[in-house]
Amino acid sequence: MIVAIDGPAGAGKSSVARGLAERLGFHYLDTGAMYRAVTWLALHEGIPLDDGLALQALAAANPVSFDDGRGVSVAGEDVTARIREPEIDAAVPVVARHPEVREVMRVRQRELGRLGDSVIEGRDIGVVVVPDAEVKVWLVADPAVRARRRHLERDGLEMEELAAELRRRDERDSVNTHRAPDAVEVDTTDLTLDDVIDRVAALVEAAR
Repeated sequence: MIVAIDGPAGAGKSSVARGLAERLGFHYLDTGAMYRAVTWLALHEGIPLDDGLALQALAAANPVSFDDGRGVSVAGEDVTARIREPEIDAAVPVVARHPEVREVMRVRQRELGRLGDSVIEGRDIGVVVVPDAEVKVWLVADPAVRARRRHLERDGLEMEELAAELRRRDERDSVNTHRAPDAVEVDTTDLTLDDVIDRVAALVEAAR
């Protein structure tokens, strides 16, 4: 079974997907981490971020892998911590917008998703990556709540700056962020993490 979790930044995708996978014993696949890993490798190798074909070749030659759904490796390097650095935050949207890169990454994401029961989170999961997923969830949350969550994750950034960053990201990601018609919307604004996981777990149980 595949559970696809999508939605805007700060809605809780990563936390919910990780927690759900742990509860159900499913594989956890963070597709955003895959784009971050390729971005790190491109910067490490000096590949121009505006060269879609070169980035496509780089991604195809260096498949991203996961260690129990948490550790992220590419080109034989454990990049789990390095892909969360501000430099990657700034560069990954440039890399991820290339259609050539997304094509390679989607193939790899489908390969990983077929390894067993999986929870896959990221952009366009239920529409493009795994449109046949048995359970599709679209998480949303109030923009102010999303900004607060980001504030807890990132020291040193003011709330106003984070709110503006989220607005820019929403605009930027709108091209590759689409809700599947059959996705169930869950508003996480006033829910605890456990509450959200409970709701999604119930959807999984109903789909079995």
